[in-house]
Amino acid sequence: MADKTVTSRGGNVGSVLVNAAMMWGINFWPGWQVVPFLTSDMNRVLGIINASLTAGIVANLVFVVIRNRGVMALGNLVVLGIGLAATLGLWEVFPFDFGDSWSGWPVVVRVLLGLGIVGSIIGAIVEIAALFSSLSGSRQRARR
Repeated sequence: MADKTVTSRGGNVGSVLVNAAMMWGINFWPGWQVVPFLTSDMNRVLGIINASLTAGIVANLVFVVIRNRGVMALGNLVVLGIGLAATLGLWEVFPFDFGDSWSGWPVVVRVLLGLGIVGSIIGAIVEIAALFSSLSGSRQRARR
């Protein structure tokens, strides 16, 4: 059976690599401009999308070194918050144009964005609970 800490650290490293690859792909090569259904309005949300990916990279690098549930909950809250802001930005700007293709694509994308928003909110609630649980657990151990 694999050591859970090693597996978790491996997952954190994998997340760093995936986020870094996404940043490279979006910003440099091939760039978001090659995606045929993205409009120039993508520039309006690119900054917050990059901030979300950067937050994920930084948080996961910290998690590789620090294996404390409270720190991880706080880092996840930051990542979820910035990710939520990016998703809300995509909802508001909606930099998508599907042209003459199937007319249902805008609805599908709105549903997926909505699910992302709801998922981020649920994730934040879970991480807040984990943070408080971690803090109360630390206090109980300190009293012993």
